[in-house]
Amino acid sequence: MQTPAAKPSFKETSGVLDIAKIRSEFPILNQQVNNHPLVYLDNAATNQKPLRVINALTHYYSSDNANIHRGIHTLAERATVAFENTRIKIRSFIGAAEKEEIVFTRGVTEGINLVAASFGKKFIKSGDEIIISGLEHHSNIVPWQLMAEERGAVIRVIPVLEDGTLDMTAFQSLLIPGKTKIVSVNHASNSLGTVNPVKGIIRLAHEAGAAVLIDGAQGVAHLPVDVQEMDCDFYVASGHKMYGPTGTGFLYGKRKWLEEMPPWQSGGEMISEVRFDKTTFNSIPYKFEAGTPNIADVVALAEAIEFINSTGKNWIAAHEQELLSYTTSLIKKIPGITIYGEAPEKVSVISFTLSNIHHFDAGQLLDARGLAVRTGHHCTQPLMERFGIEGTIRASFSVYNTFEEADKLIESLEVILKKFK
Repeated sequence: MQTPAAKPSFKETSGVLDIAKIRSEFPILNQQVNNHPLVYLDNAATNQKPLRVINALTHYYSSDNANIHRGIHTLAERATVAFENTRIKIRSFIGAAEKEEIVFTRGVTEGINLVAASFGKKFIKSGDEIIISGLEHHSNIVPWQLMAEERGAVIRVIPVLEDGTLDMTAFQSLLIPGKTKIVSVNHASNSLGTVNPVKGIIRLAHEAGAAVLIDGAQGVAHLPVDVQEMDCDFYVASGHKMYGPTGTGFLYGKRKWLEEMPPWQSGGEMISEVRFDKTTFNSIPYKFEAGTPNIADVVALAEAIEFINSTGKNWIAAHEQELLSYTTSLIKKIPGITIYGEAPEKVSVISFTLSNIHHFDAGQLLDARGLAVRTGHHCTQPLMERFGIEGTIRASFSVYNTFEEADKLIESLEVILKKFK
């Protein structure tokens, strides 16, 4: 193995994070996989859950389980308070003006589908245009395609430059006042890690009279998010990528849009009054929350936010960035590896290919050594086509990852490449 670069001493410089203590909060990390200690580097797909989140789920089902908003008995009232407490925490976490601007969803995919369907039905007509980018996850492409087909609208795509950043000059040329109705881009790329200049995108879009949705799947747990300062119209996030349970997430929407947008799904809770001749709808956010929600997991999501807040998002980001920089510098020294996405600003994602080894085979060989990485197109097939590849190997870091785990990745890549030389 090559001589590693000097490891940054984050704990010494920050005086805050104790990674060993943080790791002790994640029971899943203490296992062997294929007779090797687990090295979990698939955090861009989902990150692991601290005990406080797991315990919150157990506590809810063992102590407070009841349906919410409708019952007047003690369990129903406790469950409702706990559920709504998460909405309050999210409002504070992302800097929304009021809790009514937070709509619970199953995640980013549902949030984007909600906006595409509801905003599209109200505000988009034949000939109007929607702008997305070449960095988008399929969940920020397909809903707009379906809506555009239904409404007769046109989709325009911001090109991706060789370093994985967006062509902002091209973006400005795509904006047509009166015709561009919405711009929908990710905060950070799940495939390349590129952090997009969302404030500039929002400003330019607003100058052209367009609304803006930001896909925060890879942003909210890694980057500062203040939706009022950012001035986005919509922001969507998934709970499972911020240490929370799967099947949870939220849509932030400015009140002015949520008030005007029609309901997306119908049923219980989203109504005010139902008669056979006419139904009136509930106020926001409940207008968009039909049926019994994922109560227990939303309650537990509050503990995930508490984990981020108590650990410190800035400290989390700093540790992840040191891991990213350290690992990237070592990978670049290994012949036969090509990195994709070298934007000046990235979240903690490294995507790369190995010469003469298919990414799927490389992923299996790494798994045999206890390393969990993601391989494939990462639900970004148009982006892979842009670079002329089928897919990549993607290693993504979280706060509980260590420099020793980064060394294990580098050592394993060198062993694999040597075998196939």
